[in-house]
Amino acid sequence: MTAPPLRPAATGRLRRWPLAVVAVALPVLLGACQVPHFYAFRGATTQGHDEFLLYAGTFIAAIVVGGFTGVLILWAVFRYRRRSEDMPRQFQYHIPLELTYTIVPIIIVLVLFAFTVVTENKMDLVVDHPDLVVNVYAFQWGWEFDYPNHVVVRAETTSDPDPVGPAGPGGPSCSPAAWCQGPGLVMPAGQTTRIQLRSKDTIHGFYVPEFNFSRYAQPGVLNEFDFTVPHSGVYRAQCAQFCGLYHSLMLFHVVAMPPAQFRAWLSREQSSANTSVGGPNSPQNQTTTPTTPSTVNNTAARSSR
Repeated sequence: MTAPPLRPAATGRLRRWPLAVVAVALPVLLGACQVPHFYAFRGATTQGHDEFLLYAGTFIAAIVVGGFTGVLILWAVFRYRRRSEDMPRQFQYHIPLELTYTIVPIIIVLVLFAFTVVTENKMDLVVDHPDLVVNVYAFQWGWEFDYPNHVVVRAETTSDPDPVGPAGPGGPSCSPAAWCQGPGLVMPAGQTTRIQLRSKDTIHGFYVPEFNFSRYAQPGVLNEFDFTVPHSGVYRAQCAQFCGLYHSLMLFHVVAMPPAQFRAWLSREQSSANTSVGGPNSPQNQTTTPTTPSTVNNTAARSSR
């Protein structure tokens, strides 16, 4: 006896099943490419890596709690679904179960709180004797990096002194490639750099995504923090606080290089300032054109993520 032929509606549903499976599986497979990093930067600094570990632990805890909760919900839905018109036995209290789902979440929150406090203390820790101190000034719309112990100042602004620029009156004068790079904050890799952050006008945001780090630059407020970048590399950065018309152009980059190469770069900057007319302390010579050292290899920084 042969089976009756499938109805057209049933055949259509069977044909749609492979498409539904592909539609669900493809985004899951593409999203899985970022699972080892939990969709975040691993932290190019020692401080940022500690924050990544905290984030990863919280992410894992959330997956475990969410998955367990989802299984309980599905189990209750299918195990106790309605099967007849009979009213099941009713009860109001289950003291052991209620204590469990009250105490366990409290323990989870306390553990996460403890790890958060430890990580925040590590990120906010400033050492007594950093290897380098840099004064960073944010202004509309640019950045200034002052190396006070070495008489080197590097500054750049995105505003055009010419009243007519490519973007209109007072618009930016730099090329699109320069907008993507901006001025450079140079520091030695493997050593502790102290950043003293200030603002010259309004509130700005000092944000380096690959450092997992952001701090406000506020007028009249000194914000100090330390960076230790283990590997050489170039890391993009930007202002993260809306600060006016050309906020989107307040870009800069952080350059970490081996200590010997950093000392050579610093010596060149000092020599350039000393050979300028008026000497290094002359106001017109306190600003040098920022350059990105082309010899810095960013592969190590990318592989550390």
